[in-house]
Amino acid sequence: MKDKALSVVTLFTSSGTLLCCVLPAVVATIAGGAAVSSMLSAFPFLIPLSMNKEWIFLIAAILISINGYIVFKPNQEVACDVDEGEDGCEVTGRFNKRMFYISVTVLAVGAFFAYALVQILVYFDLYNNDDK
Repeated sequence: MKDKALSVVTLFTSSGTLLCCVLPAVVATIAGGAAVSSMLSAFPFLIPLSMNKEWIFLIAAILISINGYIVFKPNQEVACDVDEGEDGCEVTGRFNKRMFYISVTVLAVGAFFAYALVQILVYFDLYNNDDK
């Protein structure tokens, strides 16, 4: 039960990376800068969230690493409820692995939007910064 709870917590934590970094980037891409400013007016918590993105990514990465160790540790003794039988252990194991992979994917997407996208756009001269 603890493994399942940890999987849900890591998915929730890695989803925070989507809020701070992916959501504003996607809204800006689809609807433009005015939509982002309207979104930030409606949800002002996104500003401090994105200002602390290093901590968000660090905490999410640590939790996902702990979850990965628990899910994939060698010589793992599986404690299953007697009522559930072998099928319960297999279902829980598959659920935990899926949640781990989803959490890693969400963290990777968030990291791409937070750290790599602007660098790629600048490299290909697609980032228009009018403040120059």
